[in-house]
Amino acid sequence: MFVLLGIAASVLMIAIQIAFFAKRRNSDFTVAQYIKNVFLTPLVSIAVWKYLLRFEHFLVPGEYGAAGIAGFFILAAAASALLLFLQMKYSKRLAESGQESASVGRKIGFSILTFIGLLCIFMTIWGKTEFSDFTADQLIINLFSPAAGANSTDYVNALEAPFFNTILVTTVLYLLTFDASRLLKQNNQTSSYRKAFSKNFSLLLAIVVFFGGLTYGICQYHLFDLTKAYLARSTFIDEHYVDPRDVNLQFPEKKRNLIHIYLESMENSYMSKDLGGFMDENLIPELTEIASEGYSFSHNDQNFGGPQAAVGTTWSVASMVNMSTGLPMKAPTERNAYGSKDNFLPGAYTMGDILAEQGYEQTLMFGADADFGGLTYYFETHGDFKIMDYKYAKENGLIPPDYAVWWGYEDDKLFKFAKDEITRLSETGKPFHFVMETADTHRPDGYLSRFAPTPYENQYANVVAYSSAEVYKFVRWIQAQPFYDNTTVVITGDHLSMETNFFEFYHFDEDYHRSQYNVILNPAPGVASRDHDILFNRQYANFDFFPTILSSMGVTFDGSRLGIGTDLFSGDKTIFEEYGFEEANSELEKKSIFYNQHILSK
Repeated sequence: MFVLLGIAASVLMIAIQIAFFAKRRNSDFTVAQYIKNVFLTPLVSIAVWKYLLRFEHFLVPGEYGAAGIAGFFILAAAASALLLFLQMKYSKRLAESGQESASVGRKIGFSILTFIGLLCIFMTIWGKTEFSDFTADQLIINLFSPAAGANSTDYVNALEAPFFNTILVTTVLYLLTFDASRLLKQNNQTSSYRKAFSKNFSLLLAIVVFFGGLTYGICQYHLFDLTKAYLARSTFIDEHYVDPRDVNLQFPEKKRNLIHIYLESMENSYMSKDLGGFMDENLIPELTEIASEGYSFSHNDQNFGGPQAAVGTTWSVASMVNMSTGLPMKAPTERNAYGSKDNFLPGAYTMGDILAEQGYEQTLMFGADADFGGLTYYFETHGDFKIMDYKYAKENGLIPPDYAVWWGYEDDKLFKFAKDEITRLSETGKPFHFVMETADTHRPDGYLSRFAPTPYENQYANVVAYSSAEVYKFVRWIQAQPFYDNTTVVITGDHLSMETNFFEFYHFDEDYHRSQYNVILNPAPGVASRDHDILFNRQYANFDFFPTILSSMGVTFDGSRLGIGTDLFSGDKTIFEEYGFEEANSELEKKSIFYNQHILSK
């Protein structure tokens, strides 16, 4: 919108200039300079709007109202008029400078190389700021996975920050290199050596920016680690993988229901320092109370800790795959393995597959679009889940067709719909498996419900606190239902939060070990104990929850391993406890022929 306003203002100013000042304009003023004005006017206007006047957005002008739109148009008209004046003033000097203008090919080459280099720099800065430790494997997998249903805010922010900055700085460097330099040069005072250097300066600058930007992005995102995934081979997974198909899984006579609640970005760090968190005041007292009532596996001596951030486990889709397959979500190194129907880990034997064969009724519920990241493919092909996502809610009248909040609809509605669906499942006469994920605590800044109190100065802190209270109410509702006695409830943070502003606001110590929230409530009788060696000082990953959850449902099997995950209730060593986190994780980073041939393929 603002781009179009800038172009319109430029066209208006050009028309005025031609109509009233044509006779007096410099004869060297060309059509090319008019075109340059049309390009520069919105760029300069948006830069002033964004960086001098401190308006946050320019792609969503509706939030500024008619007055804001009118103000921007006036700003753009003034910028266009100033640019026209400067172009007229210096066009003759450019023509008389005696300096040969660079070729079109050189200008295009400079622009392309500079743009790519600067885009790498600004995208890296933006990505590290917005998403914290966005990993190389996550980057590659997301590039290959469906993006439908993603929150449009990220796309808008990417266009308004790194992409715009790249265009702006590329343009500034272009003008300084090819126009301003010509104005400053005096041909008769320039040696042949300096002429040669001047002629090649644009090429040298473009190469430096290009390779500098690429190097910066590669180093910041540790993209050299991907060489392990593509070049270094490891047999670690196939040596330790136990195929659930080959294991005799014995379910209890009365099969237990399973409810798995994934909490977006929920960490133990939100607890107070005396509980192992980082806050002066506990933001999640309700979740703390729930965790103390169940079985929470900690990486330390304190009551609350969590899994290690292993390769292929650090984002929402990966977390759900980990906990339902016993495997990391590895980047495809031979072909796209996540982006189409019947092609999402077709060789894996998952929680959904196991429970479907046991006659379970299964439902997946999101307030977002399950197509994002390919989760629709995953859950439909592994267990034939009923998918109740944002699309389903619109199509079935749960929300109006044009309703759109946050990633789809907010958690207040999610909990209400979940109660209705769980009640329906409990009345089918079959054991049921219900999976849901919250979204309000997603970055950036979270979604603050209109019902949420705001005792904290930081919005994300208020969002986290409200989520804790609402999850508590939901769990207490589950526990009050007649089916609860035969139901195991698993609550896990899906991954560490990427809300960098929150951690900067509260000055988190970089050496503090953040961990995912986790608790298992009401496991099958006789499964668990509160033995300190089982619950504390455990080195484990999300994929260890796969056999652990089955065990918590009273499912017995020989050994303690399914996939590469270990039943934490067994007390046996996980692969991280056996080999150490660094060594085992290094092996998981490498290319696995077994994974490619037997998990990513049928």
